[in-house]
Amino acid sequence: MNKKEVSELKKLFTPANCSISRICGCYVDAEKNKRTELKEAFLSLQEEEAFKYFTIFKSTLSGTLGKNLLNMEFPTSTEAEGGTQEFLLKLRDSELKDDTLLESFYDKVIETYDYGENYYIVLIHCVYDIPAKATDGTEMYDSSDYVYDFILCSICPVKLSKAGLCYNTETNVIENRSRDWLVEAPNAGFLFPAFNDRNTDIHSLLFYTKNPEQIPEFMIDEMLGCVMPMTAKNQKETFQAIVEETLGENCDFEAVMNLHESLTEMIVETEDEPAPLTLDKYQMKRLLENNGASEEKLEEFDNFYSEEAETAAPAFVASNVVNTKSFDIKTPDVTIKVASDKTHLVENRMIDGRPCIVIAISEHVEINGISVRPVPLDRSAMAEAAVTAEEDVEIIGLD
Repeated sequence: MNKKEVSELKKLFTPANCSISRICGCYVDAEKNKRTELKEAFLSLQEEEAFKYFTIFKSTLSGTLGKNLLNMEFPTSTEAEGGTQEFLLKLRDSELKDDTLLESFYDKVIETYDYGENYYIVLIHCVYDIPAKATDGTEMYDSSDYVYDFILCSICPVKLSKAGLCYNTETNVIENRSRDWLVEAPNAGFLFPAFNDRNTDIHSLLFYTKNPEQIPEFMIDEMLGCVMPMTAKNQKETFQAIVEETLGENCDFEAVMNLHESLTEMIVETEDEPAPLTLDKYQMKRLLENNGASEEKLEEFDNFYSEEAETAAPAFVASNVVNTKSFDIKTPDVTIKVASDKTHLVENRMIDGRPCIVIAISEHVEINGISVRPVPLDRSAMAEAAVTAEEDVEIIGLD
């Protein structure tokens, strides 16, 4: 799924466009006991309650594609009788009216979702009459050829509100506030089937995770049975290893800075595209070739990218491997952050026989929030300052 398809579905979670036919829920405590369940037509909910559920459903389709929203495919084996995809199809086709299937679904979530606190499983069934699109891209709501029948699951933590004081409007006094168990924004969830090319794709689903580094892998593997892509963190680490290995001795300051600038420029140029920019094997090889990789190292790159490597990481999401907002330089003692469009202010120079990072400064300089006036030093003063800096340097306010 791409950004436009996700955005189209999020518009369904409003009073005017609501296509939710049924809502079911199960509140699970920290000991994995089912405490209470909900089963009813969504339109029977009170208006204020429905609005709060809309917020939960929109959150389950929020975040960055390739980081928070992960497109996943089902292996062929899961589509056979008794497979995970076949079970989800039965659940969807039941329109959440089969109590046996619902209980089985809750049991599967409880068994595979590793969360040591209370949480609320929310499951909805929706039927979306997909409007046709005119040649100019506008939607024709009075013309529809397909219906998208889907379920959306949201798993929300339930936490005790903080103790404190509140204002009682009835008694006009400040008093102790009662602590309540609050349903928070979802930590995880999924949409099935996927809405690919604005139509039903029963061979895929869209998975949501609030924290890209805490993906419930056991749940994805055992309950959903999907092929999980590399996490954003693993993509970045793998990409960095490939760059270091392929550039080899040419992996210097200038090469990495040029690589960063090239990737940032590519991302900015494609930011309006529905799908995020991805880098496959051949795009990566060309990128490295244009940024200092030798012919010998490029041949090793081909060997490195064996069939196994391509299966594990067929493509890297560009926004996962480069930070388009800053250019970070780290040494054991100092961290420097530079805006991506200001990398030209940073240079790598040899000064008095020592490699140094030089940052061009303007007339306005602040140190710990205090405006200072930069004063040029003569060579003797520079040498004395360097000796002093080696003896005792402390930089405050850097990450």
